[in-house]
Amino acid sequence: MKWCLSIIIIVSINFYGIQADAAKKSRFYYEKKGDIVWEVPMKDEKLIALTFDDGPDPKYTPTILNLLQKYGAKATFFVVGDRITSFPKLAQREVREGHELANHTYSHLKVRGQEVERIEQEIEKADERIQAITGIKPYLFRPPTGYYDDRVVKAAKNQQYTIILWSWHQDTFDWRNPGVGKIVSQVLNHARSGDIVLFHDTGGDRTQTIEALKQILPKLKEEGYKFVTVSELLKHHPNYKSLYLMQQQKQHSVQ
Repeated sequence: MKWCLSIIIIVSINFYGIQADAAKKSRFYYEKKGDIVWEVPMKDEKLIALTFDDGPDPKYTPTILNLLQKYGAKATFFVVGDRITSFPKLAQREVREGHELANHTYSHLKVRGQEVERIEQEIEKADERIQAITGIKPYLFRPPTGYYDDRVVKAAKNQQYTIILWSWHQDTFDWRNPGVGKIVSQVLNHARSGDIVLFHDTGGDRTQTIEALKQILPKLKEEGYKFVTVSELLKHHPNYKSLYLMQQQKQHSVQ
């Protein structure tokens, strides 16, 4: 009898866990409301946004910055607060060279299952460090692992942030070190104007990321793409232009 009861409890827990995950609202729900941005489709210009998560890193970030500079590319770095505290000069260099800094929490918090207040604290603490070190007020937020739900959206909104994820066809999975060729083909074979591409500049050996960028940057440039920040993408799309302009005014007021 006891083992039957145990099985019933386990099945019930699994069922309700599945139900909870199934109840998670879809991309299209949040995208339609403008709460989360995955990409900024456009027809007239060939613009693409490269993004780098989890940094900065003293070994890999400088090399990535050198490559971006070589090809006249601007990127958006979703930085972790405690890492820019440890490596402030790298964050300052990113800003000085025209790149965009965005918020990726203070401690790379796994936001799934966290209360709104806890997520807000992480966003706010990272925001304070970014401003203190660079003088820049960020307004774009990417939750670690890309997890999103109503609580994450609410926390970001409460802190006056817009959540930015990445194009589903432009997740390079570079953190897995799948091979340089796979990273390159993932980006080049699926490139579309308005894409947001996901890379990482720390979190392990990022040699494959760097080697892939050496092929991706010149090839996309040859194809006529311009590498811009996520904010630059937002500016070029009528649905997001007002958001971009409003946030730029906030940044100027902080500076």
